[in-house]
Amino acid sequence: MTALARGSAVNSGMNVSVTPLSVAGGEDGTPRLVSGELLALARACGADDCGVVSIEDRALREEAPFVAKAFPAARTLLALVGRMHREPVRSPARSIANLEFHASGHDLDEVARRIVRRLEEAGIRALNPAMAFPMEMDDFPQRGWIVSHKRVAEAAGLGRMGIHRSLIHPRFGSFVLLNTVLIAADVDELGAPVEHNPCVSCKLCVAACPVGALKPDGYFDFSACLNHNYQQFMGGFVNFVEDVADSRSARDFRAKHSYAETVTRWQSLSYGPNYNAAYCIAVCPAGEDVIGPYLADKAQHLRTVVDPLKKRTEPVYVVPGSDAAEHVTRRFPHKRARFVRQSARATTIRGFLTGMPLTFQPGQAGDLSAAYHFLFTGREAARATVTIRDRRVTVAEGHVGRPDLRITVDGATWVRFLNREVGLLRLLATGSLRLRGSPRLLAAFGRCFPS
Repeated sequence: MTALARGSAVNSGMNVSVTPLSVAGGEDGTPRLVSGELLALARACGADDCGVVSIEDRALREEAPFVAKAFPAARTLLALVGRMHREPVRSPARSIANLEFHASGHDLDEVARRIVRRLEEAGIRALNPAMAFPMEMDDFPQRGWIVSHKRVAEAAGLGRMGIHRSLIHPRFGSFVLLNTVLIAADVDELGAPVEHNPCVSCKLCVAACPVGALKPDGYFDFSACLNHNYQQFMGGFVNFVEDVADSRSARDFRAKHSYAETVTRWQSLSYGPNYNAAYCIAVCPAGEDVIGPYLADKAQHLRTVVDPLKKRTEPVYVVPGSDAAEHVTRRFPHKRARFVRQSARATTIRGFLTGMPLTFQPGQAGDLSAAYHFLFTGREAARATVTIRDRRVTVAEGHVGRPDLRITVDGATWVRFLNREVGLLRLLATGSLRLRGSPRLLAAFGRCFPS
């Protein structure tokens, strides 16, 4: 990858003048830009690093349909990096860390807006999705973002994702936020992924995670992270509202939510979403600007960065019967396990099927080895095969092989059951749910997906 295809990792300042963009016309009439000029524009508008990639890049095949839906004219994706300050992110005081996340995020959104304005002035159509919030929530808890900034940044050569599932920039490490500008023009030269992964495999992110969402073997427990880190908003907020509606009195409500928790939710509504933990990012030593002190004295890094987060006394939000609940009790007995309902609830059969790999609990699966055939009837008619074996789950369309348990149920009824609106015994007694095989396998299935 040449210097033209990837911006330097130094912000040259928002007020630096930029040579006007050279706009040429391609054979099909699509505008064509010079990569070096586009990247210089991004840096002048405030980006700490940047890169370009085509919407047709193979690494973005999953992203392309969503980008096209939001902006059909998109041809080039301009990936942007905004550097965060390290010490605020590392602070055990979550208000300090959250202020840094929000301030840096707002700055990066403004960078993207300035770029779009300059492109518009040059006659180039462009669009800047949000860096983080707000997102498209119509189909929540399914995908709510227009474009995955991580995937775009990786494809553009701005870093690689580490064990913690965040992008690690070669220079700034994990202390970055990302954004993307969708541009209705081609460029003369594209970026390419970096060959070296900056992740040093130190596993400090694994050690610091209070819910054990990150596993040493690379497995990521999505639901554990969602239920704790994002408890104050999204699905956690829905559960909060339903608790308010179900409470018979103020005393009944206070038995479900402490005074401090209610105020914390107000804080999220007033000042932006409050994350309960970003310890995986905070402890990461990777990146040229970051790794020096770690290599010089690893024990000191543990004492000053890792240990304060691990020793912090705090509520840790976990679903009863989950791997996360077992983890916090065993590894962090000084932290208080606060039991909550699953945030990533299914609202459709499609959401149930696509969400299973994200909410599956390997530890609860144990030595279970079984194949399940689901036959959903009604408006969301579907057939699916779910196989649980070797502490892994696979979901296949249609009925594959011979099942150990066959489950037939109306799709809408199954969703109501998942959301605790109707009980299992009632479904079985009324014939709304029919089983062919041992009912014990259904109970074993349920333990793998605690809610």
